[in-house]
Amino acid sequence: MDGVDLRLVTELAPTVERLYERHSSSAKEWFPHEIVPWSRGRDFEPGEAWEPEAYPVAPGVRSSLFVNLLTEDNLPYYFRTIEAMFGDDGPWGAWARRWTAEEGRHSIVIRDYLTVTRALDPVGLERARMHQVSHGQVPRPETAADGMVYVALQELATRIAHRNTGKLLEDRAGYEVMARVATDENLHFLFYRDLVTAALEVDPSPVVAAIERQVHDFEMPGTGIPDFGDHAMAIAKAGIYDLRIHHEHILVPVVLRHWALESLEGLTPDAEISRDRVVTRIERIGRAGRRMAERWAEQAARAGEEPDSDLAGVA
Repeated sequence: MDGVDLRLVTELAPTVERLYERHSSSAKEWFPHEIVPWSRGRDFEPGEAWEPEAYPVAPGVRSSLFVNLLTEDNLPYYFRTIEAMFGDDGPWGAWARRWTAEEGRHSIVIRDYLTVTRALDPVGLERARMHQVSHGQVPRPETAADGMVYVALQELATRIAHRNTGKLLEDRAGYEVMARVATDENLHFLFYRDLVTAALEVDPSPVVAAIERQVHDFEMPGTGIPDFGDHAMAIAKAGIYDLRIHHEHILVPVVLRHWALESLEGLTPDAEISRDRVVTRIERIGRAGRRMAERWAEQAARAGEEPDSDLAGVA
């Protein structure tokens, strides 16, 4: 951690403590075993082939379940990155450990649900998990400000992806599993969103530069997942997460409205340039999302099908 990061992290420690206290008062205790429909399960015999017909679902939804779970499986590397960026003592360390404990439930409950219902091939899933975790690829933001901005955007994106996946499951139990996970992710998003707000008050110029980098380079945390590009395209076509959602539900409400990027004062000349670039980038993403939505709708119409969604694109 360099001097600039150390100063920002040190000055934000009281804010972290306050936000942690707020989080603790809002978070509800829950138990994965209570929402998994165990009565629907049966033994897997060694070598038994998985049958997709056991859990009929659209390809994009199956891809989303696959990617969402493998992302949660990569938690050890996210913890390592966050601890390295913010430190392991004081309120920062306490928050990182609590966040990790809560995130750990997500892979437990999603995997148990998918295994019981046979929604995914358990052999393919385990091989993909071994590949993902053995390689340990995660984004590594270059500064503490970059880390705060990235995690804020990523937590909201993950909340949206989980909740939208659950809405497309024709299964009440599956919906409740994904909704429960999404609720956790929302609380984590609120923590990091408001942390960035405080960072903008402490030292706005480097935080605006970080916002520019993260908006420009943002990707869903699927690095290292086998065939991630194909899964991301299927997820987008299903209307679960795409450019238009990214623009309308993340960039505009968070970056432009909540962080009030366009009205920040006291920026350095370089930060002013960064702000202009962010605004231009967000406008470009919005246009690209609308164009892709129109293109996919036309393709579906030519094929005589209903489009999967009025949203399209890949973030």
